[in-house]
Amino acid sequence: MAGNLEAVVVVIRKICLLLVFIFFFGSSISAQDNSEILYKKRVLEQIEINFLNSYYIQEGENASVTGGVGNEKLTDFTPSFVVAIPLNDDDILTIDLTTSNYTSASSSNGNPFDVSGSSSGYDDDDSDDDDDEDYQEDENSYGDSRNVVGSPWVASSGASKQDVWSSLSLGYESSSDDRNTVKSRNISISKEYDYNSVGIGGGITKLYNQKNTSFSVSGNIYFDRWDPIYPTELKAYSDENGNLDTGFFYNVDIKDSNGNVSLDWKPINNFSLIKDDSRNSYSLSVSASQIIGRNSQASFFLDIVKQEGWLANPLQRVYFSDVSNYFIGNESSISNYTSKSNRDVFHLSDDIERLPSKRLKIPFGFRFNYFINEKITVRNYYRYYSDDWGIHSNTINLEIPYKISDSFTLYPSYRHYDQTQSDYFAPYDMHLSTSEFYTSDYDLSSFNAKQYGIGLSYKDIFAERQIFNFGLKSIDLKFSNYQRSNGFNANIFSIGFVFTQN
Repeated sequence: MAGNLEAVVVVIRKICLLLVFIFFFGSSISAQDNSEILYKKRVLEQIEINFLNSYYIQEGENASVTGGVGNEKLTDFTPSFVVAIPLNDDDILTIDLTTSNYTSASSSNGNPFDVSGSSSGYDDDDSDDDDDEDYQEDENSYGDSRNVVGSPWVASSGASKQDVWSSLSLGYESSSDDRNTVKSRNISISKEYDYNSVGIGGGITKLYNQKNTSFSVSGNIYFDRWDPIYPTELKAYSDENGNLDTGFFYNVDIKDSNGNVSLDWKPINNFSLIKDDSRNSYSLSVSASQIIGRNSQASFFLDIVKQEGWLANPLQRVYFSDVSNYFIGNESSISNYTSKSNRDVFHLSDDIERLPSKRLKIPFGFRFNYFINEKITVRNYYRYYSDDWGIHSNTINLEIPYKISDSFTLYPSYRHYDQTQSDYFAPYDMHLSTSEFYTSDYDLSSFNAKQYGIGLSYKDIFAERQIFNFGLKSIDLKFSNYQRSNGFNANIFSIGFVFTQN
């Protein structure tokens, strides 16, 4: 193990020396280039508008909101609008507005008991309003018992079933007179139902050797905050201080694994709401690229990402194998709980996902592009990822653009991905209650995946086709199919347009 670590250190040291050599050797050459500047061309001649639409649909059976078992069906429509505005010869302002409109069967089951569109006697919007009057009304109107049912396989009609994530970012980029230095700054804000984020960052790119060599460094900081949404039964337990005869639980039969009515259920450590609702992320990125010859280019990149704060999702349930199980719904379906045929019983959660308050991620890799001829180019990509939660992964991507004509290019692609399991992952009902950290989110499990894609690009460098006084510069169409080894699969459709001002 020590030998492997020493080998890695040696490789990193050599890479750093190479980067230092490129930086200082390139500096002397670029200094010579500065004295030969006769004129400068505008970095961006005209306003450029990018409009991208994507539609995403997924299927799976390991929903993390319901503890690693259940319906993962999700659809997402994401329009993105990006405008690049030249402020002068050297500077560009970029405005990026993106929204993600999704409907999720998994997220809807934050409150799985809302299957009929009613609140089943409990409002899980996490507001601070006093609900005693609502509970009293429920107590007066319900009979001897309430027929409350739910299932991890049935999408609820609760408020968390659908959401809109919105993001606005502003970027400012300035280039030196010789175009060998590019500085960038950016700021962003985003918001969704239970989460918001503010980000700020910047970077610098240096070009050397008649722009055959480049070196870039950038950094970003994100200040995020949860507006926590909890599983209904846990939130109700906290609100009622563990009293199972009032509020949501009033006249609701809780049953053990044998179907017998019981009041013994309680979450681990008498569940309480989270106190730290912040999440901060800090990232540093370094990359270098080199044109090797007339037909090839290679690049290397390294990222270091540090996260701290509440890094788990408070809506995701966890179940323990060493504690008794309790359910709400039809007792005859308990033995068939993990089957899709279960439509009317739900397992009460033992706790929410809990993960360390710090995480260090280090991905690095390289790209290699090779121009075979005027028709065919090969683009290769490899990335290795490692973090201190025990995940290690490999990504290999291959894309082969084929130029059909001067205007049309076809680009098939293939992507392979594999990862090891996080130290804190276990499937549904397999964790131990003595553990400090635990999750049943299959994004942190061990799996491999493959993605096939096909795209078609149309380009008109003169933007002769006009739409509302804007020239159509390009159109991109792409379809991808994504498949995981655990049965999860997704399809992605996207279309993008680039317009320029006339």
